[in-house]
Amino acid sequence: MRSRRLVISVAVIAATIGLAPGIAQAAEPVAPGAVAPGAVAPGVGAPGVDLAKVAAPDLKTYNSPAERSVRTALPGAKGGAAAQQAAGNPDLALVLNAAATTAHAFDLETSVISADSALKVTVDWGDGSSPDGMDAYGSTTLKSSHTYARLGQYTVKVTVADPANQAEVVNEFQVMTAGSDFVAHTPTRLLDTRDGTGAVRGKVPAYGSTRVKVGGSGAIPEGVTAVALNVTVTNTTSAGHITAFAEGTERPTTSNVNFEAGQSVPNLVIVPVGKNGHVELANRGAESVDLIADVTGYFTRADAAGYTPMTPVRFVDTREGLGTTRGRLAGQQTFGTKISGLRAVPEGITAVALNVTVTGPGEAGHLSVFPGGGNVPITSNLNFTAGQTIANAVIVPVGPDGTINIRNGSWAGTDVIVDVVGYYSADSKAAYMGLRPVRLLDTRDPRWTQGPMLGRGYIWQALSADEPGIAGYVLNTTVTNTAGAGFLSVAPDPNTREQYRQGRQVFPERPTASTLNWTAGKTVPNLVQAGSGKNGIVDFWNQGWDKTDLVVDIFGYYESN
Repeated sequence: MRSRRLVISVAVIAATIGLAPGIAQAAEPVAPGAVAPGAVAPGVGAPGVDLAKVAAPDLKTYNSPAERSVRTALPGAKGGAAAQQAAGNPDLALVLNAAATTAHAFDLETSVISADSALKVTVDWGDGSSPDGMDAYGSTTLKSSHTYARLGQYTVKVTVADPANQAEVVNEFQVMTAGSDFVAHTPTRLLDTRDGTGAVRGKVPAYGSTRVKVGGSGAIPEGVTAVALNVTVTNTTSAGHITAFAEGTERPTTSNVNFEAGQSVPNLVIVPVGKNGHVELANRGAESVDLIADVTGYFTRADAAGYTPMTPVRFVDTREGLGTTRGRLAGQQTFGTKISGLRAVPEGITAVALNVTVTGPGEAGHLSVFPGGGNVPITSNLNFTAGQTIANAVIVPVGPDGTINIRNGSWAGTDVIVDVVGYYSADSKAAYMGLRPVRLLDTRDPRWTQGPMLGRGYIWQALSADEPGIAGYVLNTTVTNTAGAGFLSVAPDPNTREQYRQGRQVFPERPTASTLNWTAGKTVPNLVQAGSGKNGIVDFWNQGWDKTDLVVDIFGYYESN
């Protein structure tokens, strides 16, 4: 049986070069008075990580034993099935074994038990496609593969015919594709430990956890595979981090939300749902915290909306009047912006994946993103303090007219920037494949010999260089030990892995969109839905002038059929 293998390799390129003209990031870092002469450092490879071993997706196997074989007589045979059972090749039977290999595909192994006789074997995959026909002789094992255009459950039926003995045997079983499609959900609060929503009222204790009921909650059905939650930690009195994972599974060593004392920090998470329908949120800090979780969508193995990643495109910048009226969004005010049908986003999408940034707010507050035409929700997507520049990933349904709304929940104005990183639609082909979370990169790790990211440099990672079916990845990026102000950009790399190996790479064009922003001494996380580009290589750019440490965790990927 074949299986999807994502092999991670890392190389670093650092450069101290001047600002590229025309970049419209959230907050341009100020260049220091003296910059060291710039020269591109040579790329250095790091040990690869085989995700098929350390973070394998849920690729299930299916079996139907010989005892389930049903013998019938071929059309026109005399005496019926009972007579044919006694007449010849009485042990004719089939054993079926199937294994999911990708989001949409299966390998099938058909073991034929038979006397020496010429046989005809037919595989009906149950999706209306033309059956596969194979010739066989006597007992043998046959292998075949199939890719389903749509996710779902299918009945695979295998028939072996023995013309010489005028008999046939049928065995069948049901298989379920491994990938998951997305169903957009009106932003809804599922958990708030401050008031007892979804859990016992009270802060989550140090090194304790709380559960969020997802499957079977409200309009969310049982059996969902993963959920998109905006998780906010607040009322913090010490530093720490939050880890989200499926209830009933081992807690991973990765992090989703990092916080400091006195901070309220949100971060989008895409997390598997446990068998009982719950997600667990673990407080890995030394003091208790309050936790809030808002749902904006869920993933299911039923056919719904696939994903299409994009190189990040700026749709809104209130500083320039892009996508809305020029000028800061006033306190307690809302604006709408069109998404569908603009800048390569088609009409008819169900939800959009964004990176939303606030910069220069006049006072503390929050920002809410919700479907156009909908009511203002009680949920929030970003929490900010006066003067702060902060970003957060957002997945939000679009309204019937293809718009989204953004509301400033504070009493003072703020600038707002919105970058589109992808969208969900019925015509999108990429299904979600959840992984056991694993840390891909930590520049603090002694095994990483290159040290922190240098200012104005980037790290490239080959995530799926030999897997062209993979469209994008769900990552969590965190910067820490920041020496100055800056911002992170994540974008596909135009080079191939061979170009890097041979030293023939070109310096990629510097991205124009920001993923997260930081100031000196801060630890800042943000989820990234990164596109794979043409070569399956992703670049992580330090757009500041000072060095910083970078941590990257992977939680899943999107795979086309």
